[in-house]
Formats: sequence, structure tokens, C-alpha cells
Amino acid sequence: MVKLNKIYTRTGDDGTTGLVDGSRVTKASLRIEAIGKVDEANSAIGLAAAALDEGAHAASLFRIQNDLFDLGADLATPATDGDFAPSEMVLRVLPSQVEWLEQSIDTLNEQLEPLTSFILPGGSEAAARTHVARAGTRAAERAVTALAAAEPVNPAALAYINRLSDYLFVLARVLNHGGRADVKWIPGANR
Repeated sequence: MVKLNKIYTRTGDDGTTGLVDGSRVTKASLRIEAIGKVDEANSAIGLAAAALDEGAHAASLFRIQNDLFDLGADLATPATDGDFAPSEMVLRVLPSQVEWLEQSIDTLNEQLEPLTSFILPGGSEAAARTHVARAGTRAAERAVTALAAAEPVNPAALAYINRLSDYLFVLARVLNHGGRADVKWIPGANR
């Protein structure tokens, strides 16, 4: 259980922040950039969830928000030896979390007609907010991928953030009345 009695610590006033293993890194590091982008995506998902009535889609988004905190904790725990096994003291994204996303994508996709065109990120307010969350998730994926190019990153964490943007895309289509309110791209329409 996390207990936060004091919100400010002043330990970051020098431009560094602490990781789970006790090490300190610059706030401009690739690791902190990735954690920050995951936080931004999580916030956008919260905004999307706020546009939904309580129900299965909102519950799924709240579950995903919790998973994104797991992802942030995973990224905040470097594994220099490449060991990404979870333990009582180390929180890692698990393949089962990726599998849940994949099953959810498949279930949502069954409700949709196949795409015949690219779609613009809009439609209903709930769908538009979900597209904003999808775009933020793609930015988080780019940041996590940049970190993975420089330092070891849990493969399940990379898979999760990649699959999440797919989930959000399909959910946005479902929220657009099963894709019927999707706004189709018309190439060169304004030439």
C-alpha cells in the first residue's frame, strides 16, 4: 500500500528524480520521459472515461488506468541484468495483461463492420476523447520504444503499450455507434 503524507519532498529541486531501486536520474532522461508520457496517456484515458456512463467500457478504461500505473512502476524499476520477473518488491507488466487487451479488442471488433477507409479522429464526444487518448498512447509507445533502444525494458510493457492504442482505436469506433458515426477520410477533398 502506498502512503503519501507529504506531496513535496524538495529532493527533485536539483533536476533529478528517484527510481524504485533508489537511484537518481535526470528528469530529462529517456526513462522519465517514458514514464511521463505514460502518465499523460493515463490522464487522457481518464478524460475519455469521464465521457462515458458507468458501464463496461468505463470499467475497462478504469482497469487500463490501473494497468498504466503498473507500467509506470515497471519503467521506474530498471533491470540492468535483463531480469523482468515480478516479485514482492518489483511490479512488472505481465503477459496476461497484454492478453486481456487482445481479448478485449477481439470482443469489441466483433461489433464492427470492417473498415473501408481511414477514419478521422472524431465523431461523438466520447469517441473523440478516446481518439485523443489513443494518440497520447502512441506518444507513450514512442517514448517507451526510445527507452528500450537505450536500456533494457520489459517486453510485456512494450507489448502492452502497443496493444493499448489498438484497443482505444477499436473502442472509439464502438463509441461512434458501432462505427456508423465514424468520420471517413476523403483523400484530397480540399484541393
